[in-house]
Amino acid sequence: MLCSATEWTEGSNVKIGVPKETAAGERRVALIPSVVSRLVGSGTQVVVESGAGAGSFFSDQEYEKAGATMVPSVYGSSDFVVKVQKPSADEISAFAKGTSLATTLQPLIDHATVKALAEAGVTSFGMDTIPRIARAQSMDVLSSMASLAGYKAAVMAADSLSKFFPMMMTAAGTIPPAKGLVLGVGVAGLQAIATAKRLGSVMSAYDVRPVVREQVESLGATFLEVDLGELAEDAGGYARELSEDAQRKGRELIHSALKDMDFVITTAAIPGRPAPRLIEAEMVKDMQPGAVIVDLAAESGGNCELTKPGETVVEHGVTILGPLNLPSSMPTHASQMYSRNMLNFINHIVTDGEVTIDLGDEITKGCLITHNGKIVHEATLAAMSRS
Repeated sequence: MLCSATEWTEGSNVKIGVPKETAAGERRVALIPSVVSRLVGSGTQVVVESGAGAGSFFSDQEYEKAGATMVPSVYGSSDFVVKVQKPSADEISAFAKGTSLATTLQPLIDHATVKALAEAGVTSFGMDTIPRIARAQSMDVLSSMASLAGYKAAVMAADSLSKFFPMMMTAAGTIPPAKGLVLGVGVAGLQAIATAKRLGSVMSAYDVRPVVREQVESLGATFLEVDLGELAEDAGGYARELSEDAQRKGRELIHSALKDMDFVITTAAIPGRPAPRLIEAEMVKDMQPGAVIVDLAAESGGNCELTKPGETVVEHGVTILGPLNLPSSMPTHASQMYSRNMLNFINHIVTDGEVTIDLGDEITKGCLITHNGKIVHEATLAAMSRS
């Protein structure tokens, strides 16, 4: 049985550890020197693995100046480890029993890591499961990283397209602006629209949630809408899986719109599920030669049937990009944003120098994944029972 805030603590004067990320291609770091300085200034001990910030261009000397202690490994020498990516099997084996961990865990689909953390006696918090409520906005790493991905997707589309994004008035005549479509209007989609608009393109967008129309139109884009005949959003504000009939209606609208587009940015995702298939191979055939698709859902299978995760392919004259971990391609600002989210979470979970678990708090309960050797996250347990 889990304990309340007054019954359970992780020990006084918590020591926070920042390891170097080991996932392939990961250049971000969980805490940057300026945030470390704030933690140290408030009396928190921080240990940082040597070289942890190198990928984001933060040196060991900057961390030392901020008050951190540089160590060969933070595992076993810290009470509370903060990371960007989920830990590897080797890292989990290095945790001391009772250590706390905050990182992105993908617990709805990576059951092996969750089980390993429980078996290791690690109290883990999933930064990617923090509830989307107003009080938790400052801790929302998914939104922060999605904003970066949306920006970068628009830049990638502009770089890959064989046309100008803006209208250009030249000595050779006037060149009309490129036409773009964003599929999925969450944080990434909105940022993609805003960035592409700033670059001068004419934008349209589609989302199964009609409530986002106002946001789309506020950015100067056209919102494409069809009556799906059912609700497309769950109580937590995330898109939910639709019936086959509703999906068919959406695909028909998308197919019609694709024929006139120079580029498409797809961002649609459902937590714990494969990405919804929005663009079928036959639709790509009907797109203009030279068109570009940037599929931000590549990591979860892709919104386009022809997407190959981590690759760029050309099919039917259309260039299809399936980028992975775009935030890591902008590691300095990505680390800065992630670090600020993490600081706010640390301030929420650490009370009087101790990691404190209060299950009466919606944020804590929503992101606590493992504790006392057990998996305690309700959505994760439900997902595991279905697998």
